[in-house]
Amino acid sequence: MEKVFRNNRLIVIAFFTAFSVASTTTAMASDSNSPIPVEMKFMGYIKNQLLFQLNFAGNADQNEFTIIIRDENRNTLYRENIKGENFTKSFLLNADELGDEKLQFEIITKKSKESVVYEVNRNIRVAEEMIVSELK
Repeated sequence: MEKVFRNNRLIVIAFFTAFSVASTTTAMASDSNSPIPVEMKFMGYIKNQLLFQLNFAGNADQNEFTIIIRDENRNTLYRENIKGENFTKSFLLNADELGDEKLQFEIITKKSKESVVYEVNRNIRVAEEMIVSELK
């Protein structure tokens, strides 16, 4: 069975992109060794869809970025060039379409050509818990 990701259907049905520019500097909680001032967070679910957020805290020198999303087979599903210093970019992924597929978010700076890659790996687990307690 051919995966839905191969025909870029993911872009049409799975992405909700919200773009907002922040006027204040945001502190980044990710690695201080990261070459790019970006942080990725899983924000939760909205109607069985996964919400991810990229927070950028650039400066005048680092204000042009490229975001590339690839599947396990390195097929490009999404690509966007963005210019801005401090902003947030949100992605809403359809959990049913994603399944157990791994995705990579690669963020590249235009000036220095450095990149940061985040991998999204969805693991589904069912847990049953049983508690036995003594009654007095």
